[in-house]
Amino acid sequence: MAAAAPLVTDPSLQSVLAAADLARTQSLAILDLLDAHHAADSDPDPTSQQLALSVQQRKLETHLAQLRGLNRRAVLGVRSTKQETGEARQEIDALHLQLQNLYYEQRHLRGEITGCEEYDHIYTNLPLTSTEEFLVAHPEHADSDEHDLTIARIQDEHAARQQLEEQRQVLQKRKEALLKETNAKKEDLGKLDAEMEKWIAGESNVRKIFDAKEKKARDAEERANS
Repeated sequence: MAAAAPLVTDPSLQSVLAAADLARTQSLAILDLLDAHHAADSDPDPTSQQLALSVQQRKLETHLAQLRGLNRRAVLGVRSTKQETGEARQEIDALHLQLQNLYYEQRHLRGEITGCEEYDHIYTNLPLTSTEEFLVAHPEHADSDEHDLTIARIQDEHAARQQLEEQRQVLQKRKEALLKETNAKKEDLGKLDAEMEKWIAGESNVRKIFDAKEKKARDAEERANS
């Protein structure tokens, strides 16, 4: 049957246990010596027995002194170990917090990436020239990748729209000039119409005067002939 593994494996603690075991053994030896002394009716040599007891006590004191020193050293070691453990725990907690922050940042960045990938970019709704037609007109982009090719198509569409906007502005200015000219002509025609109406009204009055004079002359002629 295999021996059970020791509960204490630290060398410093094992030395404390070993010193304690020696002190215990020495204490038991002193007790046995005292029991033997009390069991005897008479001691033929009490001095030698007292000397033997004194020797055993000095050995016990040596073991106890060694045990106290080892115990003090073990206590200091435990304190040092606790301090190191606390510092290591703080470091682990800080690392754990950093790991959580990195996890949250990673999740946030993944959400941003997903949002960018699913975003309905406006260029997808632009009536861009097809890739085939664009490459026919711009063969210098034949070796461009999809990203650079899309940018080139957008820039081409932008340039075309700028040109159309310039043409629209030129036509708008021409339209405004024509409207201005047309309005001026309408105003001139309105003035001419007014003058014509005045002239027509004046001619009608003159004709009435002439008609009256002719009638008066005819009437005078008719009276003279009668």
